[in-house]
Amino acid sequence: MSKLKIALQKSGRLSEKSISLLGECGIKFPNGGGKLISESSNFPIEILFLRDDDIPQYVEQQVVDIGIVGENVFLESQKNINIIEKLLFSACRLSLAVPKEISYTGPDFFNNKRVATSYPNILKAYFQKNNIHATIEVISGSVEIAPGIGLADGICDIVSSGSTLLSNGLKEVEKILNSQAVMVATQNLDADKQLILDKLLFRIRSVLKAKENKYILLNTPNKQLEKIIRILPGMNSPTILPLAKEGWSSLHSVISEDKFWDIIDELKEAGAEGILVVPIEKMIL
Repeated sequence: MSKLKIALQKSGRLSEKSISLLGECGIKFPNGGGKLISESSNFPIEILFLRDDDIPQYVEQQVVDIGIVGENVFLESQKNINIIEKLLFSACRLSLAVPKEISYTGPDFFNNKRVATSYPNILKAYFQKNNIHATIEVISGSVEIAPGIGLADGICDIVSSGSTLLSNGLKEVEKILNSQAVMVATQNLDADKQLILDKLLFRIRSVLKAKENKYILLNTPNKQLEKIIRILPGMNSPTILPLAKEGWSSLHSVISEDKFWDIIDELKEAGAEGILVVPIEKMIL
């Protein structure tokens, strides 16, 4: 029987969340003890734990069928593979930074300067797009110390909270791109493996959709139902159930968590009471 081979980062920022995602999809596999290959006991999938920078190459060469990497790693690799799903976790950005005492006036600052980075391909494209002529110093780690030791005038690196920059006396000055975890795939899956991948993507999308939405329950006077329905539409239409209290109903719906905070005051002003917001484990559309 065919098995889909997936590459995950063996350690670091993406590893824990990638493993958690597969677990939320109901996929069971032994993990730990330094194992580099693991096989699921309940889904036709084999997991390889690799260095994140190696995953695009393994996918391109069809050593594995799919992989989970940072979007920044995918773009930097320039491999002939496809993003098939954005996974909505491990968000970060690739940015330019300079010593905090520098009076920065704009991207032209980097003309005729040296910039240290682990992402030379992305940085080169950015400089070309903005007609900036700079020297790119390629280093594989500890990019933040480059200005302090005289290797470069600035850096281009991944930023999450910005605390690492601050602790190294740097400030973020230009965002080059936003990044998140993505699933990448080889371009030539056979029919059996494509069927397995489709089933896996169905599970992943159900989990991700649930994370973006909440189940909301509220009580409302019947005379305010139409007004509240206009404020809070459901996926198709809300569920309405009569309450024991005459003239009142319970309204159930699903809403994006981001939108909920924008309309909570409207709901209360329209007469909604006893509002409950509940997490959704899976969401099948």
